[in-house]
Amino acid sequence: MNIDSQTDEFRHVQTAHCENGVTTALLRYHGMDFMTEPLAFGMGSGLFYIQIPFLTVNNGPAISFRTMPGAIFKRTCKSLGVDVTRKKFSNVAAAEAFLDHKVREGVPVGCQVGVFHLTYFPKEYRFHFNAHNLIVFGQEDSNYLISDPVMEDVTTLSKSDLSRVRFAQGPLAPKGHIYFPERVKPVTDDVIRKGIVKGIRRNVRDMLKIPGNFAGVDGIRHTAGHIRKWRDKLGLKKASLYLGQIVRMQEEIGTGGGGFRFLYGAFLEEASAYMQDERLSVISEDFTKAGDMWRASAIKMAGVYKGRLTEQKDFDEIADMLIDIRAVEKEAFQKLSRLNLGN
Repeated sequence: MNIDSQTDEFRHVQTAHCENGVTTALLRYHGMDFMTEPLAFGMGSGLFYIQIPFLTVNNGPAISFRTMPGAIFKRTCKSLGVDVTRKKFSNVAAAEAFLDHKVREGVPVGCQVGVFHLTYFPKEYRFHFNAHNLIVFGQEDSNYLISDPVMEDVTTLSKSDLSRVRFAQGPLAPKGHIYFPERVKPVTDDVIRKGIVKGIRRNVRDMLKIPGNFAGVDGIRHTAGHIRKWRDKLGLKKASLYLGQIVRMQEEIGTGGGGFRFLYGAFLEEASAYMQDERLSVISEDFTKAGDMWRASAIKMAGVYKGRLTEQKDFDEIADMLIDIRAVEKEAFQKLSRLNLGN
C-alpha cells in the first residue's frame, strides 16, 4: 500500500499543538468528525501554568503553560466514553514489535517522542524536549508514515530514527510510550456538553485551587518574584539566558504560552455554541487578552536575552507584566467558576 492510499484512509490534521492535534486526528479517524483542536484542548483541561521546583530544562527554569503531557488525550477520551490503550516499554525491541503489530492491523497510534533527533524538524527547532507527540499511521518500504500535527503534511521516519526518538533520554523520557483509542461509541451532543462542563470545572480547579505557590495563577506570581531577583542573584548573562528559556518554553517548545490562551478562548467560543450560553463567549475575550499580554511579555524578555535591555528596571517591568497577566487570568477563571453550567 503506498503513501497516497494510506493517506486517503487516515487524514492528517495540522494544529497549533502536537497533543491537541494527535487527539483530534485520532478521534476523527474513529468517526468523531465534530472534534476540533480547541474542543480537545478545553475538554482535556489543557490550560495551566507551573514553574516546576528543582527542575531545569536546557539549563533554565522548567516552566509549562499546559497540563501534564498525555492528560489532554486521556481526559478528552474519557469525557467522550472512549476507551484508551497506553503502553510504555523498558525494551526497545518489544516497543518496535508492538508498534509493527498495530501498523499491520491498520491502526493509527499516537507516540510520545523526543524532539532533538527528529530528522524532519529544522535544526533550529531541535531542542531536548521529550514530550512531543506524533501519529504513526502506516509503512512505506522500510519507513514509517508519520502525521506530526505541527507539520503541514505527512512525512516519514526510518525504523532506527523512530526508535531513537521514542527512547530519548532525559526529563519526561518517553520510554516508547504508545497510545490509541479503542471501542469508540457514537457520541451525542449531550455527552459533548457534559465533557465541556467537566473540562471547564477541572481547569478552574487547576488554576485557582491547587495548593502551593508554584502552580496555577499563583505560579505566575511565583515566577514574577523570581524574575525580580535574577539579575542580582545570577548576574546579567545567566539571568538573560533564563528569560530566553521562558520565551522558548512559551513560544517554541510544546508548552504553549500565549498561544494556549488564544486556544482556550476559541474553546470557550465553541463551548458557547454547544451550551447556548453567550457568557462563555464573553469570557473568551479575557483569555484572548491574556494571550496578547503573554506575547508582549515575551517580546520584552527577548529584548533582555538579546542584550538590548540590561537594567534592573527591565526585569521589574517584566515581573510587573506577569503580575498583570495573573490578575486577568485569575478574574477570568473566577468568572467561569461562578457560572451555573449544569451537569
